Amino acid sequence: MRWIWIDKFVEFESGRRAVAVKNVTLAEEHLHDHFPGFPVMPECLMIEAMAQTSGILVGQARDFQEKVVLAKISKAVFFDYVTPGDSLRLEAQIGTISPEAAGTSGRILRGDQLIAEIDLIFSHIDRNLAGKKFPEENFVFTDTFMSLMRDVALGAGTRPQGRGAGEEPSTRDPQASTLFPPPAPQATPPRGRESQA
Repeated sequence: MRWIWIDKFVEFESGRRAVAVKNVTLAEEHLHDHFPGFPVMPECLMIEAMAQTSGILVGQARDFQEKVVLAKISKAVFFDYVTPGDSLRLEAQIGTISPEAAGTSGRILRGDQLIAEIDLIFSHIDRNLAGKKFPEENFVFTDTFMSLMRDVALGAGTRPQGRGAGEEPSTRDPQASTLFPPPAPQATPPRGRESQA
């Protein structure tokens, strides 16, 4: 079973940065037990959401030709809790990238409030584990992950490569001046708690 902890990408600059959103709802079963009467998104799942955002950014930088796996959590600092009804913005940026690995830095925001800072290291396992054989199929970037990229224009009329490619061509206007359609305006309800200092 594979869980996706981001809802969609709203910004994507190939090889540089990506922004994804995650809307936290009580429909997520883990929130019923963490904690009963006070549902809070576990910090490990916020790290996973950042790993998915950053990992797809790193994978796309190499046209999804390599299997990218999380190798190290360099930094994970949390400043507030996340509850159902929160809309999170995950901002990831590539700091370094080489044939063997990549380093990313990221922030999770709720509106303008900083929730977490998470820096990660990824390994390109096909390049790093010499002598070990892995399936030819890219088991990291499956159709499920690639579905997150379907609405993202990666340059002039291109689509993500790798598993999931070969589908119908993009109908997005290749002459569009922005990578993404403008987000629909949303009213933000007032928060019922004060920020923890």
